[in-house]
Amino acid sequence: MENVIIFILFAIGMFMVIKGGDWFVESSVWMGKVTGIPNVIIGATIVSTATTLPELLVSTMASSQGYYDVAIGNAVGSMVCNIGLILGLLAILSPAQSIQKSFFTRGCFMLTTVALLLAFALDLTITKLEGALLLIGYVVFLAVNLWEAKKSYKKPSSDPNNDALSSKPFVKRNVLLFIFGAAFIIIGARLLVDNGVALAELLGVPQQIVSLTLLALGTSLPELVTGVTTLLKKEYGLSVGNILGANILNGLLVIGLSSQFTQSGLMISIQTATTSFGTFNIPQTVRFDLPIVLALSAVLLLGGLFFKKINKVIGGALFLIYIGYILTMLMVFI
Repeated sequence: MENVIIFILFAIGMFMVIKGGDWFVESSVWMGKVTGIPNVIIGATIVSTATTLPELLVSTMASSQGYYDVAIGNAVGSMVCNIGLILGLLAILSPAQSIQKSFFTRGCFMLTTVALLLAFALDLTITKLEGALLLIGYVVFLAVNLWEAKKSYKKPSSDPNNDALSSKPFVKRNVLLFIFGAAFIIIGARLLVDNGVALAELLGVPQQIVSLTLLALGTSLPELVTGVTTLLKKEYGLSVGNILGANILNGLLVIGLSSQFTQSGLMISIQTATTSFGTFNIPQTVRFDLPIVLALSAVLLLGGLFFKKINKVIGGALFLIYIGYILTMLMVFI
């Protein structure tokens, strides 16, 4: 009976995340249209912040309880999932999209964030001071977004369509969609995480792997749902901006704030890796997970710079790296 309840709650969580994502994207696109702010800016600020809330809640709660593997694994695993799985699939399934100047700004910001995380993690501890520096980086990121939004602001035109969008009924409707969409995403993702982890524990899956796969995928479902929804609505700039912003927030806000809920910082544990060359004890986060995030970020940024667009080639490369990462992790660390 308990197992049946877990499955039911998992299904409810899936429905809430999907429906909430649809409402949230619709209201966010409306914000962009009535304010004149580009979709990529909306995606990298409002949408990415709200869709990162599941990671933030899970990681801070985990770190406060001393589950550092869960706190770090959830954030880093979500970064891998966001770029490799979600953005990779979106790039494969959607038409090639020309990149904007803001893409390079956020791409460089994301690459710098990952490199900074890797440097901080080399001593196997992300201290509270280092976490505070990450939080300062988050404030800088928001400031850059606000500056770009102000710079690219366009006064909404006075055509009848925009006037209708700004009418009281439309404003009320979209504000409610925004609020309930965000709430559904957060609550639904939490149901998915809690009951997904419970299902994994029944199967005896290790905590570290749960955090990097099932937990990361669960908390990344908002990005996946909003990405698929924007693909269907042909709002491509919103999904790319959302994913770039979400990854930056995972590195700066989620890990930075999680470190503040510890006594002396986030401790990185040692895992056993079994290969054809023997068995080794290594810090998986430092030697495997973060380098993969760095590689994915570099492929995305350099690929966009070379092709001047996000196309199926870049998407295919990102997706293959993600599949290779999951397969290697399952074969080596279990």
